Amino acid sequence: MNRKLALLLSIIFQPLLVPSLVFVILLYLIPEATIVPEEIKFSMLLLVIVSTLLIPLLSVLGMRYMRTIPSLQMGTKQERFLPFSMVSLFYGVVTYYFYARIHIDELVVFTLLTITVSIVLLTFITFFWKISAHITGLSGLIAITVVLSLKFQAEVLLYPLIGIILICGLVGSSRLYLNAHRPLEVLGGFCLGFITCFVSFYYFLLL
Repeated sequence: MNRKLALLLSIIFQPLLVPSLVFVILLYLIPEATIVPEEIKFSMLLLVIVSTLLIPLLSVLGMRYMRTIPSLQMGTKQERFLPFSMVSLFYGVVTYYFYARIHIDELVVFTLLTITVSIVLLTFITFFWKISAHITGLSGLIAITVVLSLKFQAEVLLYPLIGIILICGLVGSSRLYLNAHRPLEVLGGFCLGFITCFVSFYYFLLL
């Protein structure tokens, strides 16, 4: 793996992308998972993309432009405090908005809540240990996909799940190659994302 490829993988599969991927699975790959009407699915997905990807991403870019953070790589724990806290707060607001204003389906709100809790836990842990946010997000996506496939016996999720696992491995290798994390930090991120999302979704959907 060369440096350009490692950087490209890190940029494309950044943590802020994960909520959008989760909702693609929920709304389109397993339509029976929610009661969201077909005619508003695209609008809901677009709202998720704007509120959980584009706006937080632009906010982080704005912090870099204003020199509030020294780099977008956020190589130290100290550089991560402000942007991670900002994203946690914003996701909390988005989750509350979906609960109070767009409460069409409980699973939609629960999904946003679980993602928000994962980010809050990641932010808290970052005060003590710089675990991988990339792998936290991707391992959470793996866990959610596994539970959804168990609940709905959806064979359609087999190949997406294999793809997500491969991407998680490639991104983890990229973070190590770029010296952005040590192996234990990548493992810590995986455990945080997978355990939080698996336990939450298993309890909500299967118990």
